[in-house]
Amino acid sequence: MADIPFEIDRTSGLPVYLQIKQNLAHLIACNYWKPGQKLPTERQMAAKLGVSRNTVSLAYRQLENEGLITSRQGRGTFVADTAGALGESKRERAGKIIDAALDKALSLGVSPDEFLALTQQCVEQRYQALKEVTIAFLECNREQLDYFAREIELGTGVRVMPVLLDDLEKDPEVSSVVSKADLIVTTFFHLDEVCNKFPDRQDEILGIALDPVIESVVKIARLPHGAKVLLVCISEAFAERVTKSMALAGIRELEMEVYTGRDPQYLKELLEDKQAVIVSPGRLKEVGSMVGEGIQLIEFIYKPDAGSVNLLRSSVLEHKKSNSKQEAIDCGPDTAMGDIG
Repeated sequence: MADIPFEIDRTSGLPVYLQIKQNLAHLIACNYWKPGQKLPTERQMAAKLGVSRNTVSLAYRQLENEGLITSRQGRGTFVADTAGALGESKRERAGKIIDAALDKALSLGVSPDEFLALTQQCVEQRYQALKEVTIAFLECNREQLDYFAREIELGTGVRVMPVLLDDLEKDPEVSSVVSKADLIVTTFFHLDEVCNKFPDRQDEILGIALDPVIESVVKIARLPHGAKVLLVCISEAFAERVTKSMALAGIRELEMEVYTGRDPQYLKELLEDKQAVIVSPGRLKEVGSMVGEGIQLIEFIYKPDAGSVNLLRSSVLEHKKSNSKQEAIDCGPDTAMGDIG
């Protein structure tokens, strides 16, 4: 097992999983752990650092999303072969990929102008393919349902239908609309539930991971130990998720109260002795107008992680390609007969 030459500083105010992530990224960047080298397992790392395995798992997952490490089924976790180049921006790395493709095209006798025209054509086809796909996005939490839907639109015109799971249960018409979507997307929290609801769509149901925005977590982690904090949101489900995320980040030394009600006067009373208030996106404007000086306002946001968005983008394109091929097969005999007639 590789050595783990760092420890967790529980007085730094930085969430534990971020400390692990930053230390690992530094060790990889300075070549302490080299490309292709096997890393300690999540269990080994957790035992050595005295933290939960879930905390290590979160750090590993973010590093994998950033391309620094890679997991191999049944073999373990390794430093990615391309980790040394990750100091470059995405634009720089994409540029190298395009350069390599251009060199290959030139070797095939394709001129630079032809390559440019072909590239433009491929991009336009991808955009068009995405615009013709409808995704049903299912979530239990009204707080960020629309926010998630905007996040997974991929910036390419994919039509996303946000659907509340409660509405799915109550309204058969909603269930019928969802069943006709090209792809059904939900969070890993509800993947089994959605799969059971649509057993015939197993291959077209995709689970995505959600991560809290780091800025939100860091602001909370920097609050003094024992600080009185109010969490204001619409649903108990959101409150529970925030509480779990804070525990995962090693944030436990706060005196936190939760309020999901709508009584403005009572909310003002709750705010009086608080040092900070954590709010969901759905309550930000309302609570922000009540917060006075001396109370820190922290919006807690979740977003699909980068790996999930990339997987979704690939799945959308693959789905479109498969459907196009099937349509060609289905239309082939009819077209042929029509030609003969």
